[in-house]
This record gives sequence, structure tokens and C-alpha cells, in this order.
Amino acid sequence: MSVSEELLDVVDEDDQVIGVEKRGEIHARGLMHRAVHILVFNSKGDLFLQKRSMSKDENPGLWDSSAAGHVDSGEAYLECARREITEELGIPGDVSLVELFKLSPTATTGYEHSLIYRTVYDGDLILQTEEIDAGEWVSSGVMDRRVDALDPEFTENLFLIWNHYRDMRHRFE
Repeated sequence: MSVSEELLDVVDEDDQVIGVEKRGEIHARGLMHRAVHILVFNSKGDLFLQKRSMSKDENPGLWDSSAAGHVDSGEAYLECARREITEELGIPGDVSLVELFKLSPTATTGYEHSLIYRTVYDGDLILQTEEIDAGEWVSSGVMDRRVDALDPEFTENLFLIWNHYRDMRHRFE
């Protein structure tokens, strides 16, 4: 099945399921749906960023959160987050994931209710080459500077996520 044929839940403003539709149709019509983003830090506090594959239909070649994906129809947010970190980064699905916050659906987020998770992982990463062209570990200070400078190589979602995260990161440092 192609990516545009994946079935996703269509949701309302309150994140309640109101239907099921193909991903391509959801994006074409601007329907609200669900997604996750996972921020993977190492024990030194550096954040892993992924450079989206040039073959991606959205934001090709831009730097984004460590891992992300659409929540499949009938799938829970946490289940999706575990699936995505395993598929995209090779991180075991049983790592501890801390729910941080939720972004509301807007044009900037692609009309996604996006639940953001955090984990700490020091093992080897196995990048999914169909999804990711490169990866790098970045310190919080470098992230702050690049976000403040509106780095054109960052996705809009990464700006939103980092700005929300830095308001609460004192809890993790």
C-alpha cells in the first residue's frame, strides 16, 4: 500500500474520531487527524535531529524532530510513538516515553493533533533510509540559536515543538 493510501482517523477539534479516510485525501482536503513527534535526547542532553528524505512528500530535506509519524486508524498515540522510534531509529519500543504536550491542529501543523513525547537513549541508532537522509546530535544551546534565527533548514513543526519544549525543559535538566 502506498503512503497516500494509509488509513487514518479523521478527528474533530476535540480530537474525537469522526471518520476514517486515506492519508492522501486527508491532506488534500485539510482534514484534522493525529500525529506524534518524539524528541530523543542522549544522557548528555543533546537532541537527535533527523534530516527528512528528499523523497518525502512533505518538507523534503529539512531537519525535523527525532522521529514522527501519523497515527494509524485505530492506533493509540503511545503505540504510534513506539512504532515510529523503532521503524525510523531502531530504538526498542519498550523505552520509557514521557508525554510532554499536545499541539493543536493548525495549517502550520498540517491540521494534526500532535502529541509530543520525550525519551533518553544512548544506544546505536539505525536510520530508516527511506525516511531519513541524515541525522545529528545537537545541544540545547545550538537548538535555541537555530530556532531563534528561524533556520530555513528546520521544519515549521520543529520550531513549534522546540519553542514549547524550551519553556518546560528545566524539568529535565
